Amino acid sequence: MLGPVILAASRSDRMRRLVSAASVTKQVVDRFIAGEDVDDVVPVIGELTGRGLELTMDVVGEDITTPAQAAAARDAYLELIDRLKPLELGTRAEMSVKLSMFGQALDGGHELALANVRPVVEAAAEIGTTVTLDAEDHTTLDSMFAIHEELRKDFPQTGCVIQAYLFRTEADARRLAANGSRVRLVKGAYKEPGSVAHLDKHEIDRAYVRILRTLMEGEGYPMIGSHDPRLIAIGQELAHRAGRKLDEYEFQMLYGIRTEEQLRLAAEGHLVRVYTAYGTDWYGYFMRRLAEKPANLRFFARSMLTKG
Repeated sequence: MLGPVILAASRSDRMRRLVSAASVTKQVVDRFIAGEDVDDVVPVIGELTGRGLELTMDVVGEDITTPAQAAAARDAYLELIDRLKPLELGTRAEMSVKLSMFGQALDGGHELALANVRPVVEAAAEIGTTVTLDAEDHTTLDSMFAIHEELRKDFPQTGCVIQAYLFRTEADARRLAANGSRVRLVKGAYKEPGSVAHLDKHEIDRAYVRILRTLMEGEGYPMIGSHDPRLIAIGQELAHRAGRKLDEYEFQMLYGIRTEEQLRLAAEGHLVRVYTAYGTDWYGYFMRRLAEKPANLRFFARSMLTKG
């Protein structure tokens, strides 16, 4: 299986230098990354919303080693919110944040991450939108869920992400579904040991369906994070069985992947939100996209061979 190998490479400085230096890299990265700064991404926001799609914006970058870098990440999101304000998109453009960017792994990281993310959530609420806390590797999740619970006391619309491949997630889904929160369900894209996660693709898919059923039958707002046609169809069927209307759940897909399917679902009346990442520190995000989907890796390898 290539996925774990690619995920290991995502933490390698040598591989970072090799991939970044390849002449074809920018062409391929542009498929997944909407731009390097907020000026690049504002026209993309207009294009996607103009085509009937919603967005969740991610400022990429996770290698935070100092409190000053964490504060800079906070300020990058505040700048994004400031640029979104005159667009008056409300929840059509929300934000996704990784708490690692806000200092979660530093000394006193839980409190630091909460202190940095709170003003972002507050500013988002002021322009009529919200924030979703992305899930990272399993060692960070207790902190993420605790911050999520704390933020929801004042901002109940704050969302979170759960990962189907983790054994703990079925219990987390039951708790969150009863809680009425906004929950994005994804398969998972971090290298995890077999002691905490399903490693077999079919087991992950089966877990995904069980968890999605729990979310659909609960009191929260499910967000189906998948490009898999079979899981998308199952999500529609589970929503129908649960008696949910089209505005009571949504699909989420990555920028640059299955765009025609995104537009097809939106044309049918589904709410489709495009996970749109931008920024200069794109390497870790890019490598996880390769690990998630073999077709992405083939696309990159073919480009390296023909354009390198």
